[in-house]
Amino acid sequence: MFGKAGIVAAGTDEAGRGPLAGPVVAAAVILTKEQRQYLLSKGLKDSKKLSPSRREDLFCRMCECGIKWRAQAASPHRIDRINILQASLWCMKRSVERLDSEPDIVLVDGCTYIPGLGIYQRCVVKGDDKVPAIAAASVVAKVLRDRIMRTMDKLYPEYGFSAHKGYPSAEHRRILMEIGPSPIHRVSFKGVSRETAKKEMTTH
Repeated sequence: MFGKAGIVAAGTDEAGRGPLAGPVVAAAVILTKEQRQYLLSKGLKDSKKLSPSRREDLFCRMCECGIKWRAQAASPHRIDRINILQASLWCMKRSVERLDSEPDIVLVDGCTYIPGLGIYQRCVVKGDDKVPAIAAASVVAKVLRDRIMRTMDKLYPEYGFSAHKGYPSAEHRRILMEIGPSPIHRVSFKGVSRETAKKEMTTH
């Protein structure tokens, strides 16, 4: 569908738009035909449909077969300052711009173009299900973000980041209600302050 001969396509996707804490991470990936076929044979698909161990395994295989990839994270502070959508797009833009070679086209997961990129783009709704390069980018972004959150768990063990990765689980909301946000919480998000966490707990 998006693999015409001679055209170099990069896929880009993000991980971490929904959490209450931690960064959002985006990745950009370029796959050769051989790499695409190899990774599909190993079960490559949307990272949300893979277990953490399968994502880690696929990421290792991507590195071993030499795919071109770059990633960028946006801090909670940046997210609070420019909003989560703009932070996600900024990460995508930086990831694409940092690739070793410039692609002919960038396939963007979702329906929002990356502003100021300067490379032809095509948005693909549910692209992580349709385009292997986007699926690969989703795996890279998710693996890297999960690793960051495991590191954050060591810095702030009272929040249980290793378990929920910053997503708004019932346990995460309970902790926020009891002790309030950490330095890596997104204070602009509903449910992060102790007061709004209490309201969220009573409505769930």
